[in-house]
Amino acid sequence: MLLSAVTIATDIEVAQTIGFGIIAAMMIAGALNVVISKNVVHAALSLVMVMAGASAQYLLLAAEFVAVTQVLVYIGAVMVLFLFGVMLTRAKLGRDTDLNNEKGWMLALPIALLLLGVMSFVLIKGFDDTRISGSGEGKIGGAANVLLSDRIFSTYALPFWALSFVLLAAVIGGIVLARKD
Repeated sequence: MLLSAVTIATDIEVAQTIGFGIIAAMMIAGALNVVISKNVVHAALSLVMVMAGASAQYLLLAAEFVAVTQVLVYIGAVMVLFLFGVMLTRAKLGRDTDLNNEKGWMLALPIALLLLGVMSFVLIKGFDDTRISGSGEGKIGGAANVLLSDRIFSTYALPFWALSFVLLAAVIGGIVLARKD
């Protein structure tokens, strides 16, 4: 009986690891497409794919509330405002050769590789002997999400409400700019 429970726990961990790898690969592909794309709308849609991947990663952690908040706030609000702003500025749709800075690549590549090395070193040294227990202790999902939502909508209700007014002001400003008098 105990051996079958350990086997099931191991199978779940393997499935979560495979899911993490697939989602992370999709996020990396989307992030590269954001940087490489010469079409502004395609870059924005690739950014949506990256943000959806982050939401899926939260689901793997059993943090459903954070995942839904990620979808609502970042994909639902911020990206809609971003695309709305792109459309209001009358940016050229399609390929645009002025989006890339070809001269900056020679300087940016070594800096990016240096930052990748430093971040990898810090993460590897910081979590060198840390192990994740399979006992279920410290689980993120479930009751912890209720407490998070209670804190957001009680203690932090005023800042949350203020943010909604900022987003409303941005939408009204976009409408005013788009209006032709």
